[in-house]
Amino acid sequence: MRIGMALNYSGGFKETVAALADYERAGLDIVFVAEAYSFDAVSQMGYIAAKTERLQIASGILPIYSRTPALLAMTAAGLDYVSDGRFTLGLGASGPQVIEGFHGVPYTAPLGRTREVIEICRQVWRRERVTYDGRHYTIPLPADQGTGLGKPLKLINHPVRDRIPIVVAAIGPKNVELSAELAEGWEPIFYVPEKAADVWGASLAAGRARRDPALGELDVIAQAPLAIGDDVSDWLELGRPMAALYIGGMGARGKNFYNDLARRYGYEKEAEQIQNLYLDGRKDEAAALVPDELLHRTSLIGPEGHVRERLQAMRESGVTTVNVSPLARTHEERVRLIERVRELAA
Repeated sequence: MRIGMALNYSGGFKETVAALADYERAGLDIVFVAEAYSFDAVSQMGYIAAKTERLQIASGILPIYSRTPALLAMTAAGLDYVSDGRFTLGLGASGPQVIEGFHGVPYTAPLGRTREVIEICRQVWRRERVTYDGRHYTIPLPADQGTGLGKPLKLINHPVRDRIPIVVAAIGPKNVELSAELAEGWEPIFYVPEKAADVWGASLAAGRARRDPALGELDVIAQAPLAIGDDVSDWLELGRPMAALYIGGMGARGKNFYNDLARRYGYEKEAEQIQNLYLDGRKDEAAALVPDELLHRTSLIGPEGHVRERLQAMRESGVTTVNVSPLARTHEERVRLIERVRELAA
């Protein structure tokens, strides 16, 4: 089981990256860099590539709407080059609030667009002359939609790899199925190992049935806050505001993927109440209603034996990479957490 970590995108980035060398020495395998509506992730991942030697670097995630498929492919090839083949392209649809509200692009057909983006990226990396006649992307642009001067082109540079790993962030049934069919990896959120088979098992099985064996086994990437000790339960409370934000505020009523997931986990009543309170501006009350069980089952917080059991539950449910957020008061303690969880996962 690989050990990953997500970088905070809200500030102090240079200081955070300076500390990555210590995490790398502690055994961290991969770092994920988010892109919401903060600084772009690409410039930051290039900076990380220059400051690390062994660490795998992944976008977690680049939205499919804010760049053309060819630019996503070029960006991935460039990051793979400057990192000497250490890059993973994490893709996702984000949500209409960000895509339409910040980028001003219609949030349409996320499933179909994801498939076409993946197929076009792999054409680019193989240095084929890119031609694509899809439902959402047509390359070159047809003459009646532009100047008529477009022609098929291939990437000038020779990529380090002709197949850069792709991870898709997905929680909806059809998106999860697509991930299992087309991508090297799948990254869900709020992963509960005991409920994963009931919620996603059929989708994963359907996608794997159509999966090209050349892609290898699907890398399943679960996220979890991490604190190990006999007196660390208070760290669980840090997860409440984020869970409430996603379940209650990341979308509108009737259009919130994370709220839907909470309902599929069996928290229908809580999901409705959290959303109503959050959208009414009562965020603290919404956070208080996040089920304790959800916080416990999506975390690695507790005595060492408990953390070992949770890691085993993840492994048995199919997780191959655990993306942790080490929680401690000092940098040295957080580094030791990475060392210890790596030992436990091994």
